[in-house]
Amino acid sequence: MYKIKNVRRQIVLGGILGAISTLISAQTKIDNSGKSVKIIVGFPPGQATDSVARLLADKFHLATGDNYIVDSRPGQGGSMALGQLAKSPPNGSVMMIVHMSAIATNPHLYPNVPYDSLKDFDTVGLIGDLPFVLVCNPSLPFKNLKELIEYAKANPDVLTNASSGNGTVSHLAMEKFKRDAGVKITHVPYKGSIAGLTDVISGNVSLALETASSVRTYVESAKLRALAVGSSRQIGGVFSGVPTLRELGFKDINAVTWLMIIYPAGTPKNIIASTYSALTTVMANPEVEQNLTTIGLIPRVSKSPEEASAYLRSEYKFWGESVKSSGVKLE
Repeated sequence: MYKIKNVRRQIVLGGILGAISTLISAQTKIDNSGKSVKIIVGFPPGQATDSVARLLADKFHLATGDNYIVDSRPGQGGSMALGQLAKSPPNGSVMMIVHMSAIATNPHLYPNVPYDSLKDFDTVGLIGDLPFVLVCNPSLPFKNLKELIEYAKANPDVLTNASSGNGTVSHLAMEKFKRDAGVKITHVPYKGSIAGLTDVISGNVSLALETASSVRTYVESAKLRALAVGSSRQIGGVFSGVPTLRELGFKDINAVTWLMIIYPAGTPKNIIASTYSALTTVMANPEVEQNLTTIGLIPRVSKSPEEASAYLRSEYKFWGESVKSSGVKLE
């Protein structure tokens, strides 16, 4: 009798476990029932653009049921990845979180890039800005931008500014600032931001215009002094109270690197519309906003894909003029 009861219990237990297994299987099937979408990123894992992409990939999956896979393809400041997107099928299977430099600046800097920024892509919407901050060695005899300009005019070519490389935003935006301010400061290019900032901290170089995420810890530890923010609005945290360049009278300088979602040209409008809807849903989540801010991004979502397209065209023109006036050309 005991054996019979035990067998019955095993049958019942087996049935329950089978039902649970079926439910789990069904849930797994639901979670993975959507299509796979590749998100191309033009920078290595760990950098801000890649971090933003991985955060949004998870949130987009929850919002749409589709599976988003981040594909990092660094090279030529994002241009290699953008060239790949241009050749991808326009069916919604491949998108890109594009960095401003790749689509709006690099075509004016390099003699040959494998895409046409204004013809080869369809825009979805802006995600936000990675703002730049003008910083200096704290031992220098100026504490704000007005005093910096006065000092530079009284001491032409004495100050130096680091950049993360010829043709980068940190280079081009700083060159425009110097022209608009009427000051002579010597440009010292580096291969990346870390080396340049190290020399500013040591006193070998006077200034640098770099992303808030790259200078944040140095400003917090008082190894660097923040003079101005390059974005359209002030940013919080350690930079609270630091005025923007626009507030200080430099209304034509927009020292930010923005991020935007784009597809290959010819992607169906319903796919663009649904992706834009998912973007607005995800970006309205306070948790997402907080996480993006931690990465160093100021969220800024376009009102429509059409607005994003118009913004891209205006930025393409702006940076084309900036590159031309700077005289910089890269091989």
